[in-house]
Amino acid sequence: MKEAKVSKADTEWRARLEEIADETGYYEPLGADHEVLFHDDSPVLIVSFETRAQIEADADEALPFGYKIARDEGWSALSVIASDESWFRDSAVYAYFDRLVDEAFFEDFDRVVFYGAGPGGYAAAAFSVAAPGATVVALAPQATLDPTLAGWDDRFPQTRRMSFTDRYGFAPEMLDGVAQAFIFYDPFERLDAMHAALFARPCVSLMPCRHIGPDPATALLDMDILDEVLIAAGAGKLTPSLFWTFFRARRLSRRYVFRLLDHLRRARRPVLEAIMCRAVGTSQNRPKFRNRYEALAQKLAEEGIELPEPLQRAGAA
Repeated sequence: MKEAKVSKADTEWRARLEEIADETGYYEPLGADHEVLFHDDSPVLIVSFETRAQIEADADEALPFGYKIARDEGWSALSVIASDESWFRDSAVYAYFDRLVDEAFFEDFDRVVFYGAGPGGYAAAAFSVAAPGATVVALAPQATLDPTLAGWDDRFPQTRRMSFTDRYGFAPEMLDGVAQAFIFYDPFERLDAMHAALFARPCVSLMPCRHIGPDPATALLDMDILDEVLIAAGAGKLTPSLFWTFFRARRLSRRYVFRLLDHLRRARRPVLEAIMCRAVGTSQNRPKFRNRYEALAQKLAEEGIELPEPLQRAGAA
């Protein structure tokens, strides 16, 4: 049997992780398709589940997002990395978390946060059972892709041969021992909303973020608030009300604004579309939105529809 060839890119990637680990922790391959980077710095631990593609999409540093947050905050990080979208369904990953439990690894930390998005969000919820009392931050996670429970989700044909019924399988059940879990999703993304509903439990805060689309991680990064969410979780301060304060930043996000406008157009809500274009065009000085507002206002006027006056800010003349 021939050994699998290791590319130069793979060698350089592993060498870089090993270099980081040599300073503050360790690097360890987990079978052929996963690896783990541990950075030891303080009694606060961020456990993230990320794919290599997600990490390499970061043009600045190409480092795990959870690791970067922990490094900048002076915290510890455990980054579990998949070479592909495996949903971390691998016996080597199970064995690694079994080992951490046997070694009482998580008991050395005052606070533990599990984080992931999509398949990583599934894994963050599923493996959080290893650290009772942890906080989970999961973005658009799948609850399971077992066809007997989630046969309605046909987006991932590559998972047909994966088992979601053995160890660490049904993610919502794995949350029973956590202190709090936050499940972020767009309620207009039907399949994501269906998965989110399966997570409903007393310890879970469902966070329906309208118009952020099927990739909440990218949307929250675009708003510059994903790091604030994880920092608040690591500090033990994340609450739904605090997140909704962060989420006000969506008003300045082009991605969010265009998704909302597209929704209003498709819903045939010209009055609301005009009001929004007026607000964005005025507050953010965007000529395209002002032009769109003027066109809509003229058309509505021809139909005998008068737009309400804009609200005056407190203290305005």
